[in-house]
Order: sequence, then structure tokens, then C-alpha cells
Amino acid sequence: MVINPDFKQLEGFLKRLPDCFEREGQTIYKARNEIRIFEVEGLVLNVKSYRKPILLNRFIYSFIRKSKARRAYENALEVASRGFDTPKPIAFIEQKKAALLTKSYFISVQCPYSRMFREFADNSDIAGREDIPQALGVYVAALHEAGILHLDLSVGNILFEKEEAGIHFSLIDINRMKFCPIDQKMGCKNFDRLRGNTDFFRVLAYSYAKARGFDAEECLKMILQYNAKSIMHFKKKNKIKRHFRRKN
Repeated sequence: MVINPDFKQLEGFLKRLPDCFEREGQTIYKARNEIRIFEVEGLVLNVKSYRKPILLNRFIYSFIRKSKARRAYENALEVASRGFDTPKPIAFIEQKKAALLTKSYFISVQCPYSRMFREFADNSDIAGREDIPQALGVYVAALHEAGILHLDLSVGNILFEKEEAGIHFSLIDINRMKFCPIDQKMGCKNFDRLRGNTDFFRVLAYSYAKARGFDAEECLKMILQYNAKSIMHFKKKNKIKRHFRRKN
């Protein structure tokens, strides 16, 4: 277990967390992984429990690659050090048996932002909401200029809140990231997991292109192409999953 020094007062709770996770807290998401909310010492904590890896990945995460929980923790520190918002990391916990990883947990402060980009995924009219994708374009451009590439920049992993002072963003689910120079091709491809109509992507692309000094029409064309490929990939993947479910 590694604890952020700013949260040493939570050490007692963190030590017993693996034993109490299934019994306490409130589940807000459950699929492959599970996320629960806990209130401890006046703080609202977000605890993500990663499912037990398959045997091969247990070996890889134990000896070759960092666990998802550790990457989420370390990436959060790096993102914050570069001046961007992500839920403040509290700790990560790894459980092992016979030297192989069995379970891992990432603990952070719960983000107060209430909105996600899923609200644009239904392809509805963006009239009156153009400022949001426009602000996102500027925000992601700043991320890329700072060398931050979120490899799962999807509609559920960008939280935001619109206030009088402006639109504020926070990145979540950040165990998959790269920190490197980001050119136009990499930058435009980074939007492939977002969903929205053409107007949404036009506003986004023009805003992003202007912030980075790229050609706006070229960015729009690239973003739409990458997005279409992504949609085809997910449809094909889901079709294969349904096929195997019927067979089983």
C-alpha cells in the first residue's frame, strides 16, 4: 500500500479497506470493475476495485508492468503536477498471493463535478450548448501542449461543471495515459472515443485547431474519420460478444 502523505490520517481505514469493501460504502458503478463511495474523516472517497486479473496478467502486473491501480495513482500525481485537474489521489493498494497480484484498489477524493460528455452522445442538437465542446477543444489542446495524452478520453471519463467563472474539467479513469510530445495526428485521434453529432465535432475541432495553430478543416476531417473507425470497431466487438453469448 502507498498512501499520499497528505492523507496519512486515513491509514486506519485504508488498511481495513480490502476486508470491508464489499460490505460498506455505496456502489455507483459495477461492471468489470466496481466503484464505491465512502465517507471517512469528513471526506468523500472514491474507491475503485479492479477485478482479479487473468493468470497471465497477474504475472505481468506483478513483474513486468505496473498495476492499473498504481498507474492511476502515479498518473494522477503527474497530471496534477502539470497543472490539470483530476481527483486528488489518496492511495493505491495491491494484494498478492504467491507473489502474484490478485486485487488492487485506487482511492481518490470524489470529484464534485456532476456532468459528463454522455449528454452529447445521443447526437441531439447542441444549440445553446456550443460553449461546452468549444471549451473542451481548448482544454484538450492545453493537455496536449503539456504532453498529456489520455488514452481513454471517452464520454464518461471527462467530468465538467459550468459555473459563472467558466467551464471546469476533470479527468478520471486515468490508468491508461502517455506523457509525450503530441502532434496533430495523435491529437486528433485522441477524440475517437467521444460521441456526438457533426456540429459537436465541428465546434470541438475548430476550437482545438485554433488553440494549437492547426488547420481547422483538416482537424475536423481527421477527427470524424478516427471517430467513424472507432464506432465501427466497437460495433464489431459487440457483435462478436453477442455471438459468443448466444453460443454459450
